[in-house]
Amino acid sequence: MATRRVGSWKAVRHRIYEVIEQQAAGDLASHVVRRLIVSLILVNLVSVACESVPDLAFRYGPLLDTVELISLVVFSLEYCLRVWTAVEHAPYRHLRPRHARLKFATSAWGIIDLLAVLPFWLALFAPADLRIVLVFRIVRFLKLARYSPGMRSLLDVLYAERRALFGCLVILIGATFVAASIMYVVERHAQPDKFGTIPDAMWWAIVTLGTIGYGDVVPVTLLGRLVATATIFTGLIMVALPVGIVATAFADEIHRRDFVVTWGMVARVPLFAELNAANIAEIMRLLRAQRSAAGEVIARRGEPAHSMYFISAGEVEIQLNAKPIRLGAGHFFGEIAALRKARRSATITAVTSASLLVLEARDLHALMEREPSVAAHIRSVVRTRLGRENIEPKGDLLSEEIEGAKDDVAGLGGARSTRAGSEPDGTLNASNLPNPNRAQC
Repeated sequence: MATRRVGSWKAVRHRIYEVIEQQAAGDLASHVVRRLIVSLILVNLVSVACESVPDLAFRYGPLLDTVELISLVVFSLEYCLRVWTAVEHAPYRHLRPRHARLKFATSAWGIIDLLAVLPFWLALFAPADLRIVLVFRIVRFLKLARYSPGMRSLLDVLYAERRALFGCLVILIGATFVAASIMYVVERHAQPDKFGTIPDAMWWAIVTLGTIGYGDVVPVTLLGRLVATATIFTGLIMVALPVGIVATAFADEIHRRDFVVTWGMVARVPLFAELNAANIAEIMRLLRAQRSAAGEVIARRGEPAHSMYFISAGEVEIQLNAKPIRLGAGHFFGEIAALRKARRSATITAVTSASLLVLEARDLHALMEREPSVAAHIRSVVRTRLGRENIEPKGDLLSEEIEGAKDDVAGLGGARSTRAGSEPDGTLNASNLPNPNRAQC
């Protein structure tokens, strides 16, 4: 009985971890929790700003207090749940539960989650003069990075390029000292109150190198103006250096992430599962991006099929006989169309705005002509698969492409996912294949 109770608590803990960490792709509960927390963070930022305006604070004080109370309860509960489920984190699974939780609590994300609620708890017990700590609730903005892939990528880039950015800072400090020293020599007699010392001149140098130019301190001598001109152009370089480093690294990070995702989708398709890295890279170069708006028909039942599709983002709906089946990111459909002439087995519509990668049959055949090894592998797969699992005899859909589809949960079902549903080496698992007759129901 005790063992069963412990196992039940572990299952609950794992489920909570999946929900708050968005581990299960297309999980409706996880999606709802994510949207609610992001919305609450944004409402908090607006609330903190409104509290600083006396008129708004007086007029909407009770409403702002209610927002803060709800936020305190939600963020405190979220923090406790994250600490409790820390043992489910992959890097901490080898640790004892207490050590895993301590590791999370002292991590960057754990500290941010703590700071999101700590100011209010401190204000409850602090003297009135110290309640200014409530302003630090603005740190909740950092929680958005957990829910934004773009922000996470940017933070990763800043960390990865920290040495180069520190080098830019050192160069900026050096340029500031040099410009201030030269301006001190040139202008100290003309404006002793503004350039009488090197530290005084450094204010002008910092403002000029930062391309701000307040205009409160300006050189008046001809030589001083020439020095200022050179400093201004140097300032442009100082600004361009870190911007260029971050922009280039951020673009590389986004391309690297897209490359890995696309590689994973292609490599796990049974048709290409056992190809080597060079061959998969060749196939990736053949993919064409396609954007479909919500409600747009991607393919109609009965029309000629000349390509297969990978879903990189969004959802599509396959309208089979009885019930429509929804496919989410990471799924693919129309594999047969890349092998031989076929007709679409169903009408496929974009449920949400969808990003697709399209592999044209003619491009794949051209690659097979250039690469005999690719052709031999694909023909071997075709001999074992083609015609056995088709939804329709001359259609483009295989029954395995829609196995495991869950019609009642958007994004959870659909075609054979390129993230799951296959063996570790990407080959078919015969025990998981659906009943073709059931698939046509």
